[in-house]
Amino acid sequence: MKLNVNGADHEVDAPPDMPLLWVLRDLLHLTGTKFGCGIAQCGACTVHVDGSPRRACVTPAATVQGRKIVTIEGLGRDGPHAVQRAWAEIDVVQCGYCQSGQIMSAAALLSKIPQPTGTDIDQALSGNICRCGTYPRIRAAVHRAAQIAGGRAAADTEQRSDERADHALPLPLPVLRNIETA
Repeated sequence: MKLNVNGADHEVDAPPDMPLLWVLRDLLHLTGTKFGCGIAQCGACTVHVDGSPRRACVTPAATVQGRKIVTIEGLGRDGPHAVQRAWAEIDVVQCGYCQSGQIMSAAALLSKIPQPTGTDIDQALSGNICRCGTYPRIRAAVHRAAQIAGGRAAADTEQRSDERADHALPLPLPVLRNIETA
């Protein structure tokens, strides 16, 4: 089957029901996308399919033929993406295992909502689990990425109240909504 991954076409010899995650990791050697739970609950395997976040662990490879797949390796092809820059600036990463999925979900959010509120961030990233609990730094980094990308002026009462909340509250527990799983 033929897959377009990170802007390049790849011919892969895989069964049609092989999860996209294993095609990416084992056949294309793109190991930035992580295996977490295998049932689309943790978000570690998040990639973009035609610009939308998708759980690669439950997506049969055959279902994404002819679509544009972007992994963490392809996100900042022309230099670090605003989200990647913000992640480094805010020093989000602790263990780092979930971070590629978090970054991919955040990038998808910013492509649709350049000026996200705290609620927008919570909803968009609610399906991504961080076992280390870096949620306040994740939320701060998404706000910072919006600033870097030029989508958010850094003032206003809303942002100040979001920042106070960012230091006090974790993101809500993960729920599967607005994420395609197959």
